[in-house]
Amino acid sequence: MNSEPPEEANAFWAQKSALEQRYQVVLDRVTPHATERWIFTGVVLLIYFIRVFFAQGWYIVTYALGIYLLNLFLAFLQPKFDPSLEMDMAADAVEEGPMLPTRSDEEFRPFVRRLPEFKFWHSATKSIVIAFGCTLFRVFDIPVFWPILLVYFCILFTLTMKRQIRHMIKYRYIPFNIGKKSYGKSSFK
Repeated sequence: MNSEPPEEANAFWAQKSALEQRYQVVLDRVTPHATERWIFTGVVLLIYFIRVFFAQGWYIVTYALGIYLLNLFLAFLQPKFDPSLEMDMAADAVEEGPMLPTRSDEEFRPFVRRLPEFKFWHSATKSIVIAFGCTLFRVFDIPVFWPILLVYFCILFTLTMKRQIRHMIKYRYIPFNIGKKSYGKSSFK
């Protein structure tokens, strides 16, 4: 049986809904300000690193944060539709019969990210705030030899990025606007 009166339960859900709406309004307001959002996230990350440095602990939390941020970054760099899978499907389709053109000089195919920039920023910022919250509790301060974690993370980062860059070169896609043609400013803001 439910020990709470229905009025208290309804008040809780109404308060939760109101907080979610306020949070969404804040997200909607910061969406167009990409530079400011990333500066804020960089400052929060710097504060987190300062906290970990001076507290001399929470290396496992920091390592987990690093792995998660690397995973988000890789999803940000990858196209929504993997070209290696499309090439395999195109090879199978050639055996079946004619198909639409797939070469880049025959049709325009914009780069669509697997993880959009806003979701990347939002997830990264939330994870840093959660990691910072974990540094407030000693239960998450598991003693480890941090140089091993740092070396392992650097090796993992290097190998993963090397593989990702090879994939980008092989399938000729650039996830950034550097070096791409620009046709003037858009009137949409």
